[in-house]
Amino acid sequence: MNGDPERNGESPEDRQDREKSLPVLAVVAATGEVLARPELDEGLLAPWERRRLDRIRVPARRDDVLAARLLVRLCVARFTGLPLDASGPEQYCAECGRDGHGRPRLDGRPGLGVSMSHADGLVAAAVGPGPVGVDVEPASRRPGPPSVLRRLLPEAALREAAARPDPGPALLRLWVRGEALFKAGGGTGLGLLEWTDGARGAVVAVAAEVPVTTFTASPASRAEPPARGLAGRRHRP
Repeated sequence: MNGDPERNGESPEDRQDREKSLPVLAVVAATGEVLARPELDEGLLAPWERRRLDRIRVPARRDDVLAARLLVRLCVARFTGLPLDASGPEQYCAECGRDGHGRPRLDGRPGLGVSMSHADGLVAAAVGPGPVGVDVEPASRRPGPPSVLRRLLPEAALREAAARPDPGPALLRLWVRGEALFKAGGGTGLGLLEWTDGARGAVVAVAAEVPVTTFTASPASRAEPPARGLAGRRHRP
């Protein structure tokens, strides 16, 4: 797409109907891949986002946060046809009345969900109809103590994973799925699409009510086949 479809004669109502029929679009990348793209730079960020970056003292973490906020703009731009400088999500907390935290949302597109994630040199983003949640973790990571896991994950699933000879990978997948569901609001209509990105050493999950398709943020010479699928593993409370 080139530019906002409304500029090409599409009414807001037609745009909303079209976007509701599309699958969720998701992307995972290494932080370095995102920061190396010339069209993605810190100048795209809103003033409140730059203030948030200024408070981060660890350079690697600052890079991850910056890359996640740039990657979500790339994802939104591809989904909506908006230019990058108009594709940034808002974050507003109604409880404290301040920007900078709370569930991300897109101005003027209340029917779309948007989500982002970052962890130790990895970033992910997703946008699409209805509630959307994405989470990414390094495949080598092992989730925290059982007391923490029990607050997010079903006890039966934890017992099943813990019974395996090497429970770490299974627990990590449960954690990533649980985080994606939490970010999407945890509704019973949510499905999950999970995959392992071997090239980046990442475990990724997207929670949504509709099918999910992915794209790569790599240069064309390193392009990978997209992972497409229904977010069809339905969440059961």
